[in-house]
Amino acid sequence: MGKLTVRALRAVLVVVLTGTVLVQALMVWALVSGNDPEDGSLPLTPLRVITILGIGTVQVAVVCVWRLVTMVRRGTVFSHAAFRYVDVIIGAIVAAALVWFAVTALNAPGQRDDPGVTLIMGGIGVAILGIALIVLVLRMLLAQAVARDVEATQMQAELDEVI
Repeated sequence: MGKLTVRALRAVLVVVLTGTVLVQALMVWALVSGNDPEDGSLPLTPLRVITILGIGTVQVAVVCVWRLVTMVRRGTVFSHAAFRYVDVIIGAIVAAALVWFAVTALNAPGQRDDPGVTLIMGGIGVAILGIALIVLVLRMLLAQAVARDVEATQMQAELDEVI
């Protein structure tokens, strides 16, 4: 991975992490202060708590991606240490899907006249779980690459002994 790519990705990660921390802080402030700027029919306190948790899943994934990018730059991504970060990313994506399903459940009673919205929101939750499955497949590819790297290292060691 080139230096420009790494810098661009890190810049995006910093912007995302900073933005999510700010939004999360505003949500916590709205929750703690009791200021309710909206007068909608949805219960805002549970939605705020769910939003804070959902933003937390994004933050966890961003930190893990940062660590993986660092491993790529150091040339150590094809090691067993990378699995920890990939597993956490998968967990964060699944948690985000569960948070989305909670939002869908909170929103569903207000959609009795138009259940299509709830179905679409449920479909989005399934799509988020699909992303977790894609990352799981990528983890399996990483496992194969690590196994081949270990095998190549062993073969190189044997070849060095013969020579």
